[in-house]
Amino acid sequence: MTVYPLSAARTLALHAQGLTNSNSADRKPSLDSINQMVEKLGCVQIDTLNLVQRSHYLVLWSRLGAYSPADFDTLVYTPGQRLLFEGWQRVASIIPLKDYNYQLPRMQNMRQNHSEGFLRWYDKEGHELLGMVLERIRNEGALRAADFEYHGPRRGSWWDWKPAKTALEYLFAFGDLMITNRVNFQRVYDLTERVLPAWVDMHPPSMEQRDHYWLEQAALALGIAQPNQLIGYSYYQRGNLRQLLHAMLKEGELVQVEARLADGEAEPYLVHRSMLELLQQAADGVVSAERTTFLSPFDNLFWAPKRDEQLWGFDQRLEAYTPAPQRVWGYFCLPILHRDRFVGRFDPKMERKEGILRLKALYLEPGVEPDEQLVSGVAQAMRDFMAFTRATELVIEKSQPEEFGEKLLKAL
Repeated sequence: MTVYPLSAARTLALHAQGLTNSNSADRKPSLDSINQMVEKLGCVQIDTLNLVQRSHYLVLWSRLGAYSPADFDTLVYTPGQRLLFEGWQRVASIIPLKDYNYQLPRMQNMRQNHSEGFLRWYDKEGHELLGMVLERIRNEGALRAADFEYHGPRRGSWWDWKPAKTALEYLFAFGDLMITNRVNFQRVYDLTERVLPAWVDMHPPSMEQRDHYWLEQAALALGIAQPNQLIGYSYYQRGNLRQLLHAMLKEGELVQVEARLADGEAEPYLVHRSMLELLQQAADGVVSAERTTFLSPFDNLFWAPKRDEQLWGFDQRLEAYTPAPQRVWGYFCLPILHRDRFVGRFDPKMERKEGILRLKALYLEPGVEPDEQLVSGVAQAMRDFMAFTRATELVIEKSQPEEFGEKLLKAL
């Protein structure tokens, strides 16, 4: 069996994620190009952290360059232009509306097979709350949790929702409600029939059809991956999906290949049959990775467990939830991708009133030299990143090595 070189595996993985185009090819992204990128990835994770920009906006910037997040919002929240929606895939995500029907089996299952926690809540107060909340939205229109008054006890934890918020989230999970907008990042809920465009397919697939579709989408989005990585891309809980993967391999939808890893060893990987030609082109040098960019810690590229270490020898970490004394890199480090390598990372904070993008720490990976080509690529990406975040000044508090930070500032 042919053993594909590490460079080919890396290039295929990056190409599948929309991360190989050169920075010079960037043009102002259209609504179509934003939508197509979300479709390519399958979904984009939503997260509350906002050090420089929300993660789902960052994921698109990494691939398309500077654009207006308002354009992204248009595709999610504007009636008549909706092509995306908020839902649950691997995690809370922005998902293409063309895939809405693949959410229906989960919604039906949640409605019919209640958890013990739901039943306790329902018996105590939920049976009245669900009807009251739904009736208010039906009569008054879209509402936030803040529109429901509550003066009862709270423990102060972020997950300790007031009763109406709990009802809203259950109705959202069951499919009765959708997120029609966000106001200061607070969800605005409305009846699904008032949010969902008429063209959306409402015929639910079987569980097996859904699982097959999501695994195939994961294979297309990852390019090259091992079985647990394909499962992990689309599912928060894995379930028993290896039998389905085996069937897809037997039918030829997935093909097993050998690929060299960062440590020099070779291991088996799975590739969607439609990507075999691209893998060979990457091995022949016809297709290469040309982009320099920065990635969100929640980026889709890192959803394949351990693949960052296998293919890049890179240990991707989010340390926002690690106690400060135990952090190695920083609160919200963004990895630096230069062509087909991860060359470093930085810990940013956007001081919006002053227009300052502050890098509390900037690092190069061991053995990476800040040569002219690398500095030029990072500087070009940084200029675009500053335009995207509306920063007018870059401040670097610490750089390892110091020479890298000095060269970067000079190149800007």
